[in-house]
Amino acid sequence: MELTSRTTFHQLPVESLQQILSHLSLREIFACRAVCRLFKDALTCPFFLQQVALRTTLNWFVVHPSDYQKSCGASPDSLLQVYDADSDSWVVFPLDFLPFTSAIPIAASAGLLYLWCESESGRLLVICNPFTRTFRALPQSGSAWFRPGAVLSSGCHVLVFDKLAALYLAEGRLWSNVSSGLSSKPRSAVLVGSTVYALCDAGSAIGSQWKLVFCKLDELGSRRSWDRLEQQKWGEILDILHRPRLIRGKGESLLMVGGLKSSFTMSSVCSTIIILQLDLPTLEWDEAGRMPADFFECFQSWGKFKVFGMGDRVFFSGKGAGKLAMWDSSEKAKGKWTWVSGVTESKDGLYRGFSFDARIHAVP
Repeated sequence: MELTSRTTFHQLPVESLQQILSHLSLREIFACRAVCRLFKDALTCPFFLQQVALRTTLNWFVVHPSDYQKSCGASPDSLLQVYDADSDSWVVFPLDFLPFTSAIPIAASAGLLYLWCESESGRLLVICNPFTRTFRALPQSGSAWFRPGAVLSSGCHVLVFDKLAALYLAEGRLWSNVSSGLSSKPRSAVLVGSTVYALCDAGSAIGSQWKLVFCKLDELGSRRSWDRLEQQKWGEILDILHRPRLIRGKGESLLMVGGLKSSFTMSSVCSTIIILQLDLPTLEWDEAGRMPADFFECFQSWGKFKVFGMGDRVFFSGKGAGKLAMWDSSEKAKGKWTWVSGVTESKDGLYRGFSFDARIHAVP
C-alpha cells in the first residue's frame, strides 16, 4: 500500500497499525482501547498480545475504600482504581465483564487479580486479567467461604486464611483445610518465595505481644507447620511497635510498619510511625524509614490508619483524610514522603490496597 500525507489509521493494514501501537506503554495501550473500535480490535487480538507479552511489567497498586466490602456499590459495574506510582497517575479498569452480583478485589499475583464475587450459587474466588477482560472461578469450598480472610497466591498456589485455619489450593486441585496451630489468627501475612510470614499475637487480655512466625508452603498441614522466627540479638524489637504490620519488601526482605512507642509501658504514646526492614538471608533488622513530623501530626489527629504496599513503596491512609501518604524508597525518590491525591472518596477516609504487577499476557 502506498502511504501519503493523507493516509489515515483506518486505511493502514492491520499489521502496520499493530506495529505502530506496539511502541505504546501498557498504560497507553489500555487507554487507546477506548479511542475507537479499530484500536480496540487491534489492541486485543492474540497476535498483538503475543507481540507485547515480553514487555516489562508495571508495578501498580490497587486502591479501594476500607468500607468497600460492606458497600452495596461493590458491583461489577464499579471501577477498579489503580495507582501508577512511577507516573503519579491513576488508571481505571471497568469490571463490567464479570457476570456476578458483586466483585471485591482482594489480592494480585503473576499479573492476575483475585476477587471475592457473589453469584447465585454462592461466594466464589475469581481470578481475572482486567487487560484482556478474561476470568476464571476457582473451585468452591462450601461454608468456609462465609467469612474468609486474607488471600495469598504464588500463581499455582493459593492460600486463604480463615480464623485459626487456612485453606490451601495447589495446582488447581481441591482445597485442603489446614490448621495453623497458632494461638491466634496470623495477621498481615505475606508470601516471599515459597515461605509465608505473618504476625501472631501471643499476648493476653492485658496487652498484645507480637511474634513473627513463618511457614513453608510445602509443609502446610504437617504437625508443626508454623515456627517462630526470632533471634536473641533482636532484643525487644517487636515490642517497641504499636500495632505492627508486615509488608513484603524488595528481594528477600520484610518491612514491618507500626507506631514507635516512647516506652515499653502499656499506655505508652507513639512518637512517630517507623518502617523497619528485615533482611531474611542475614536476619538483620535496620530502620528503613520514619514518618516526618508534619505527616505524623496529621495521622495523630486522624487517629486510626491503614497501611499497605510492597517493595520500595508503602502507603498510609488516615481516618477522614481523603488522601494517601506514600513512602518511596525507590532509586529515584530515595526515601521521600509525599501525599497522593485523586483517590476515590471513602466514607471513613480509610483505604486498603495491594500491589498489582500488571501483565497484558497473563492468562487466568
